[in-house]
Amino acid sequence: MTDLPRPAPVLRPLERLIVTRPAAEAASWVQALQAQGWRAQALPLIDIAEPQDAATLASLRRWRTHWLDMDALLFVSGAAVSHFFAQDVRAPTRPDGGTRFWAPGPGTAWALAQALTGLGLDAARIDAPPPDAGQFDSEALWPVVAPQVRAGQRILVVRGASPGMAAAPEPDPPQRQHAGNGRDWLIQQCEAAGASVESCVAYERSASRWTAGQAAVARAAASAGSAWLFSSSEAVHHLTSATPHTDWSSACAIATHPRIAASAKAAGFGRVIETRPALPDVLRALESNWSPT
Repeated sequence: MTDLPRPAPVLRPLERLIVTRPAAEAASWVQALQAQGWRAQALPLIDIAEPQDAATLASLRRWRTHWLDMDALLFVSGAAVSHFFAQDVRAPTRPDGGTRFWAPGPGTAWALAQALTGLGLDAARIDAPPPDAGQFDSEALWPVVAPQVRAGQRILVVRGASPGMAAAPEPDPPQRQHAGNGRDWLIQQCEAAGASVESCVAYERSASRWTAGQAAVARAAASAGSAWLFSSSEAVHHLTSATPHTDWSSACAIATHPRIAASAKAAGFGRVIETRPALPDVLRALESNWSPT
């Protein structure tokens, strides 16, 4: 007797999918997810803005003029790219030393390619983890850029800062510390190889201020049938700070990095799904667990 194939499991519909990225990024993600039939809506948990501190702005203006003096620039995110190149960046006026540009993932690499080609530079100078990398982060980037790093090399890290991080000027080496999320390890590898690493704050992050309607959406999305898409541990922290005493055990978190998954579990989400941050990977995670409503 031939065994009949087992029927495919019936997946429950997903009632709501909350996209927590900053507003500009969330809008494009919501559009893409809705186009695939998912009931996605934006509820930004992080606001992105220009730095407000005078010393930070002065440093940013200086680096926008002297960026090509560096051997390599690490852009930690697409926001770092867009804000650094937003204005007053000196375009090449003479052959430079072949500055390399490092990106931890495909989204940042794409933003860099757009910015560099607009300034007449070859996007082939961009280094990023391969498309089939298990994860897109500093650890995946390091094997790609490690052969470049040598004694005396100058590297600039272009990053964001949260309130309080950018107000004070950086102390002189060797006491200087590189504030930021998830980049310290790569910086340490570069410095151990003899490179000199400096930092530039291109934008500031802060908790989003919700309207009454957005707060109501957050409360409703603590229920079963809801999934939260997190691309930052900081976003998880902002959610729990904005919704004290909320029970998240019935909701699901979709986390685009193991560190974010750990934050979601600590926040009390009853189910946490890990996926890579690219849209096709997020769609596969959704399709494996739910059906569109």
